[in-house]
Amino acid sequence: MPFESRAANAAPSRQTGLDWGPPRFSLRFVPVWRRNFLVWKKLAFTSVLGNLADPLIYMLGLGYGLGRLLPQIEGQPYVMFLAAGTVCASTMNAATFEALYSAFSRMHVQKTWEAILNTPLALDDVLTAELVWAACKSLLSGVAILVVATALGLITSPLALLAVPVIFLTGLAFSALGLIWNALAKGYDFFMYYFTLFVTPMTLISGVFFPAAELPPVVAAVGEVLPLSHAVKLIRPLLAGQWPAAAFAHLAALLAITGAAFWVATVLTRRRLLK
Repeated sequence: MPFESRAANAAPSRQTGLDWGPPRFSLRFVPVWRRNFLVWKKLAFTSVLGNLADPLIYMLGLGYGLGRLLPQIEGQPYVMFLAAGTVCASTMNAATFEALYSAFSRMHVQKTWEAILNTPLALDDVLTAELVWAACKSLLSGVAILVVATALGLITSPLALLAVPVIFLTGLAFSALGLIWNALAKGYDFFMYYFTLFVTPMTLISGVFFPAAELPPVVAAVGEVLPLSHAVKLIRPLLAGQWPAAAFAHLAALLAITGAAFWVATVLTRRRLLK
């Protein structure tokens, strides 16, 4: 029997006629989340090291190397400025890779979702588990950068602890966005368009490497509304020991992006697998 038919038969009472409805949340996602965690735990060290190495090279290489040639930026040494941007970019990348490559492998290649959907669990439970799991992995990546930056003496304020829930929320936002692309993907090569057209430009115009105010006004205006920009504007002041300006507006924006993107991802995935 094809995957689509088996998936549709797995929970007809919960899914039939609800293709356009909002995601249906329940604690049934926890066993799926735990399953992903147990698989990851076998390769935890290499996974964390892989997520940590690239952003650390950028932070230390550019921060200390290029930073010696630059004046202070926004009242702080460039390496401190870059550390906050690196936390945000690392969180984004970890969530995106998990929601794209790993989720696609479980959905399309390994047929893990197919097996799960032959239990009483619904597709919404699987998607919720993927969302939360990707955010948890991104939290590990972001916190690892925080720990290293603290060990280097770049972060000294206790306000930096408030960056931890912001990191998790940022991971949720990018996990939800990644799941949209996952629902549309025909293969792994499809993900390169997402990185080329969305992730890389966003990294360059959201204030990760330099203040967004230095960009042309039109480009800076576009960057203002991107999710990475909201994360940077929350996390950078916290790491510097300051309360972010318009903090609740940025939090609301990340929450809205997460909710809207996950709704779209859920609808697209239902239409792909339950039609």
